[in-house]
Amino acid sequence: MADPARAAKMAQRIKVVVAEALGRKVKDPRLEGITVTDARVTNDLQHATIYYTVFGDQAVQADAAKGLEKAKGVLRQEVGRNITARLTPTLEFVADQIPVNASNLEELLREAKRRDAEVAALAEKAKHAGEADPYKTDVQPDVDLDEDDFDEEDLEFSRADDLDEDQSK
Repeated sequence: MADPARAAKMAQRIKVVVAEALGRKVKDPRLEGITVTDARVTNDLQHATIYYTVFGDQAVQADAAKGLEKAKGVLRQEVGRNITARLTPTLEFVADQIPVNASNLEELLREAKRRDAEVAALAEKAKHAGEADPYKTDVQPDVDLDEDDFDEEDLEFSRADDLDEDQSK
């Protein structure tokens, strides 16, 4: 079994080889708009999964998938010539869903931004439900407390209050 680092290097090489072969070797017009986005190779180097994207509607994407299945042999032959492995891995092509997921995420972000703007507009017009100063105090505002107001006598008095009826804490 090969190590994962070698499998990752081989996956990157396969990605480049397949992308170049789609542009040079394969002359199928259905494959002109394909972009190879990623490749993964199993640790035993026997199977390669190649992810691709095609811009267009469902019909264009279906045609591209059929074209890749038809060109799989030529692409595998090209991969076998350009990698240094005892066996050429089998190729599997999978349509990459990242652009679709990204567009869904962008739509969700636009919706959240619109809702945030609505909430901000409502917050500007909002008034407090209660009084202007909901924190009421018992101290009169004109009474000034300073250090001279607290004496040691007050501390002794408070300590006496902390004792229970039987004079224990």
